[in-house]
Amino acid sequence: MSLHPLAEEFVSVADSYERGRPDYTPAAIGALMAELRLHPGSPVLDLAAGTGKLTRALLGAGLDVLAVEPQDALRDRLVANVGLERVRDGLAEAIPLPAQAVDAVTVADAFHWFDQATALEEIGRVLRPRGALAVIASIPDWSGASWAHELGSLIAELRPEHPGFDGAPWQEAVRSSRRWSAPREVRVTSSLAADPERIVDHVTSVSWVAALPEDERAETIAQVRELVDGGETPSEMPVHFVLGLTELL
Repeated sequence: MSLHPLAEEFVSVADSYERGRPDYTPAAIGALMAELRLHPGSPVLDLAAGTGKLTRALLGAGLDVLAVEPQDALRDRLVANVGLERVRDGLAEAIPLPAQAVDAVTVADAFHWFDQATALEEIGRVLRPRGALAVIASIPDWSGASWAHELGSLIAELRPEHPGFDGAPWQEAVRSSRRWSAPREVRVTSSLAADPERIVDHVTSVSWVAALPEDERAETIAQVRELVDGGETPSEMPVHFVLGLTELL
């Protein structure tokens, strides 16, 4: 099974992704563990782990984490960050784990890239009875910055058709499968350090920005830098961690 073309663009912006995307706070991980009844040592699978931002936070909380990532360049970064023994090559639609291997599966900002029905079947296969799935979104709140409206408009105008915005929500796939409890959400808001360079890196790591032709991408990033450098950026800004949760019936 091939990856979505936009998802393949993350390889070219892995460094920007690592620098610019929010780090998962102890409050967010603590809420996740409480909601899913996890404890230190619980086995967890982090799917589409990328460079390991969530994987590292889960490990830091004492969970026994295995991370799966299909793209070689991202997986190399993941290995460097968490160790070879915790990393596997694989897809959400073909998870390289035996049945009933883990208590929980996490997917951070990636479920929309999956063939959702097939992925849910595979996730259900590797979960232990009453195991849980967490579909996590990290949403920076830039509203306190002077450039927020202009930058938001610029990013939105560039966006092509995108499964995360234009496709069916993950909750619909969960309800259709009838193997899962009714999906619910928990929101945790934390303040994280912010600076202009990190904002530019975040925009650079957006899949459809990364997919632009080289000249257009360079021009877009230059516009972003001009907006952000010319405005006011608070030293801290909120990030909303949205934990979408469901349990295997």
